[in-house]
Amino acid sequence: MTLALLGLHLAVTGVLLPRRLAGSARLQARPAAGAALWLALMASFLVALLLAAHHAVEPFAHEPAGLVGLFPHPEPVGPVAPHTHDWWLLAAAGAAIATVVTAVGVRAGRARRRHRAMLDLVAVRDGRWGALILEHAHPTVYCLPGRSSRVVLSRGALRLLDERQLAAAVAHEHGHIRGRHHLFRLPADTFALLFGPLPLARHGRAEVGLLLEMAADDAALARVSRSELASALCALATSGAPTGAASGGALAAAASGVLARVRRLARPGHGRRGRQLAFWMVVLALPLLPYLLACAPHP
Repeated sequence: MTLALLGLHLAVTGVLLPRRLAGSARLQARPAAGAALWLALMASFLVALLLAAHHAVEPFAHEPAGLVGLFPHPEPVGPVAPHTHDWWLLAAAGAAIATVVTAVGVRAGRARRRHRAMLDLVAVRDGRWGALILEHAHPTVYCLPGRSSRVVLSRGALRLLDERQLAAAVAHEHGHIRGRHHLFRLPADTFALLFGPLPLARHGRAEVGLLLEMAADDAALARVSRSELASALCALATSGAPTGAASGGALAAAASGVLARVRRLARPGHGRRGRQLAFWMVVLALPLLPYLLACAPHP
């Protein structure tokens, strides 16, 4: 029963819900909470997967006490403590996941440091915009997040955008930096590396990236208007500027889902406080749900 429930949970969180939630207008109305929901789904999937593996090795470890007595199972022989191999299984799985997360984080950090060192050599600091000016004809605006963050404007962007559009693009990048959005992308990138073909991995990585862009858009709206930000995004997106600025550990203003973001700016959504509270309760409960399925008494 437990293994069947965990399998059902894996199917729902790994396949069904991601296909249903991709592009959800409700999640886009609260982009930070929406990104948290995708990460909670990934955490819930991982917990369920580990518990399913644990249950396959020790079938009665999570069954209710009344059910265990119905199925005779041999007592351990010798002085070995019961369930010792369970801990080895969980420790090995946790170590493997931690190794992948660390490797992805270290690789992204190295890419940012190399990029930052290159910029410090070839770019010029502009005190007016608080940014580095890169002598490049393609219009692009992006940031390098982290401890020594940078906002970068190309010379092409300075020629293409007017003053208010530039202010909007720079405010968007500062929204990324203040929100530490690169840290939220790390678990999504790691999950995609581990479970690439899974719909939760494919949709989740793309949706987290898009929702974080929308969260940075919302942060920018404290300083500029919706029309100014939307016009800046459209100008950058239609100028032929390369979207590869988001690689190398950077986050670009017009790197992801520009059409969806402009439509959202034209039709802003506002969630009610009570609904937001209920939403966050669901987000916090998702990683715990597999434990309830595995350990709660079944009828």
